[in-house]
Amino acid sequence: MKRHAKQRGAALLTLLLIATVALAAVLLSAFSGSSSERARELRTHALLAQANEALIGFAATHGRLPRPAPLAAGRATGAATAAGAGEAGRERTVPCATEADCTGLLPWMDLGLQAEDNWGHPLRYSVSPAFTVAPLERTALIASKRVLSRDANGALFFVAGQDVCSLAAQCAPAVILSRGRSDAPGSQDEAGNLLATTDFMQRPRSAEAGAPGGAFDDLLITVPLHILYERMAAAKTLP
Repeated sequence: MKRHAKQRGAALLTLLLIATVALAAVLLSAFSGSSSERARELRTHALLAQANEALIGFAATHGRLPRPAPLAAGRATGAATAAGAGEAGRERTVPCATEADCTGLLPWMDLGLQAEDNWGHPLRYSVSPAFTVAPLERTALIASKRVLSRDANGALFFVAGQDVCSLAAQCAPAVILSRGRSDAPGSQDEAGNLLATTDFMQRPRSAEAGAPGGAFDDLLITVPLHILYERMAAAKTLP
């Protein structure tokens, strides 16, 4: 009975996460430009929620989160290289020992997802290295991804995580990122996301170049650690 209750609880939490993302998409779309852009934004928010669920499902089956797919030739940055490249859309073939190695593209083929967001750009994906090795030793693992935003004055604050990620104060195990309408870094904060391996930016959409951090249309979601662990425990893939 306890196991079934936990499974129901984890399922409800996942549904709540998807509903929250959908609500955020609706609220953001109210301030969007054209109706076609609103539609693309809504569909991309839904894709991010679907990718989040697929990552958790992968971990529940395989006992770990997947490694990223390497960035395509010509897209490699300081955050990822073509090392370990295999079939496009598949997770890299060699372990990723560093935050940079564990940052690349979402392995959409392994997850059974569409290849691109609704602007035609591949989703980016960054995962804490220790979470890509099975079995996950949850008493020793530290989730390392942090997400920041800006207040009205441009000051930074944490949306996910804090100054120091630790066993007692965990950050997020993984982040999924859509580059939004423009795949090119058009501002300080967008350029930061393009190069990020641990610290990512999540802000309301803005077309104002003079806004703190510049114009911004990236979309981002984190994998919740407690839901990840609950789903893996229910599937008996977590020691």
